[in-house]
Amino acid sequence: MEIESADIAPGVTMRLLARADAGALCAAYVDNRDHLRPWEPRRPESFFTEAGQRERIDGQLRLFSEGGLVPFVFQAADGRIVGTITLNGIIRGALSSSPVGYWVAAGQQSRGLATAAVRRVCRIAREVVGLHRIEASTLLGNTGSQRVLAKCGFEPIGLAPKYLHIDGAWRDCRLFQRILHDDDPAL
Repeated sequence: MEIESADIAPGVTMRLLARADAGALCAAYVDNRDHLRPWEPRRPESFFTEAGQRERIDGQLRLFSEGGLVPFVFQAADGRIVGTITLNGIIRGALSSSPVGYWVAAGQQSRGLATAAVRRVCRIAREVVGLHRIEASTLLGNTGSQRVLAKCGFEPIGLAPKYLHIDGAWRDCRLFQRILHDDDPAL
């Protein structure tokens, strides 16, 4: 799967995740640990180490090579990683769908990075991956992410009680989807 890097804001490039990103991704998660805590599952301490990130990246790159996910990072001009976006759990066939998940570093909020990245991932999902739809879920109080999804053409499709285990508890989520096309699925 060939996917080119692209600028999503001045000084920020969205590109495929690479094994060499372990150190920078570790630093990003350490720097944003408190910022991300209310929106993410609890992580083991090993997650916040370079070795832990290398192991995680190896798993993601293996799934990427198998067509199961597409992982991206947002890289600032100085080399720092300031966010990620991933098409996870890609399903082919009659469903032809994938959930999308993303985060943006605390110091990079309100620059349009998430909106630009979600728009780009939708194009890639349709044109490169060949998906029919993308789904997303947000915690009920995550109005920022809900605005991003609305700007990117996602529609709310329901409420899922106790859908995700986030920050130590099962949380209710709003569910969204974007239909990318109505073509028949690839055989």
